[in-house]
Amino acid sequence: MKLFNSQTNKEKKYRKLLVGLEQKIPLQGGKLGKSIYFDNAATTPPFTSVMDELNEFAPWYASTHRGKGFKSLLSDQVIEKSRELVTDFVHADKELDAIIFTKNTTESINLLANAFKKQRKKPVILSTEMEHISNDLPWREDFDLQYVKVKRDGTLSMDDLEAKLKKNHGSVKLITVTAASNVTGFVNPVHTIARLAHQHGALIHVDGAQAIPHLPFDMKPHQHPEHIDFLSFSGHKMYAPFGAGVLIGPKSTFDYTNPLLKGGGTVRLVSHKFIQWDEAPGKLEAGTPNLFGIAALGAAIRTVQKLNMKQLHEYEDKMFHYALNGLKQFSDIQIYGAANETIPHVSLLTFTMDNMHHNDIAQIFADEYGIAVRSGYFCAHPYVQRLLNISDEKMRAMREDPNMVSPGLVRISFSFYNTKKEIDTLITALQAISSNKDYYKKKYIDVPKGACGRPQVFQPNKKSHNFTEM
Repeated sequence: MKLFNSQTNKEKKYRKLLVGLEQKIPLQGGKLGKSIYFDNAATTPPFTSVMDELNEFAPWYASTHRGKGFKSLLSDQVIEKSRELVTDFVHADKELDAIIFTKNTTESINLLANAFKKQRKKPVILSTEMEHISNDLPWREDFDLQYVKVKRDGTLSMDDLEAKLKKNHGSVKLITVTAASNVTGFVNPVHTIARLAHQHGALIHVDGAQAIPHLPFDMKPHQHPEHIDFLSFSGHKMYAPFGAGVLIGPKSTFDYTNPLLKGGGTVRLVSHKFIQWDEAPGKLEAGTPNLFGIAALGAAIRTVQKLNMKQLHEYEDKMFHYALNGLKQFSDIQIYGAANETIPHVSLLTFTMDNMHHNDIAQIFADEYGIAVRSGYFCAHPYVQRLLNISDEKMRAMREDPNMVSPGLVRISFSFYNTKKEIDTLITALQAISSNKDYYKKKYIDVPKGACGRPQVFQPNKKSHNFTEM
């Protein structure tokens, strides 16, 4: 049964802002169908404005830093203008903060961990049980890493956070926490956490990868008790492809830090006897900068600011609740995290279906309905382990046998350009799967079921696609 049949003027307006939404893709049986993209938590399609701006800039592209030609100077301006846009977008301090361009959030967090590991021997770092592994693994080797617990419903335990701060009072160097989970969509009270951190002499880093594209964000002034000391996020999750990320933090933190990546662009002067490093951000942006990625990020921020982040979030929230109500029709579907609507969240839903493997569901969506979702652990293995109550023994067994059938979740993640009609198609697909489980399990028996299972490699049929063959 269709839940909604018409497309609103707002939906049409939003969809015109992005590239590739009407692209036809090959479906099972050699048919072509419309692509429905519900994998925005992983990466987003590019803004038309971003692609237009990069095409306009391309003839003026040149090497940056120390070039005296007009194109080089113009390229320098593009980088510094993007730095200003990032500063204004999250309300960083243009005098006190360094805006460091990276490849992505993962690299940003690794740079931050490198800055902290030499300031003090084995400082205490508080992370949480709900983090993406990019905000977990960089802190494991050189720190006394402790995890703040999550409660049974998947939300962060503020009581446990306070207990760990009191127990380690004066020893906690940094709390590193996601602003929004990429598994449950829960939004953490990062400004409240910042206040607690500062009361106990600690700093805070916020992984903004999932939150920045969906919610207005304010780092607040340095003297504010709820100031966010460090922030990281990625362009590819907010409509800016080409691989640019950001790390923001006090310049003073990086004054005595050797770069993680060393080479061109990181120094002022070098001889065989000494190295004089540049100041941040320069010494942390090794090599020729990713100018197109940085320009894309700046262009995306300009577009988002024009659209009004608050309005985009409100629209996404309507899509979220529409989809949530659709999923609640199914007695054999278990919804994780966002089923608790009292907790602030971003626009994603994760679920399981009784007697259906999560990889099968994702493959059926893709092959038969053109719906792109994600399944598995979403690079947040400990959190999914906790949510699904997978024992340590089961995790070890799956490590030893990569082909062992692995539990996991299916994730649907929305953006402001998604429509109710697309959600109707997803609900129709779920109805078909729920009513014909034996048929689909037999049909998709060859889909990998292990924790490390890789999707089948797409072999393009020349009759079923219209993209250029390289």
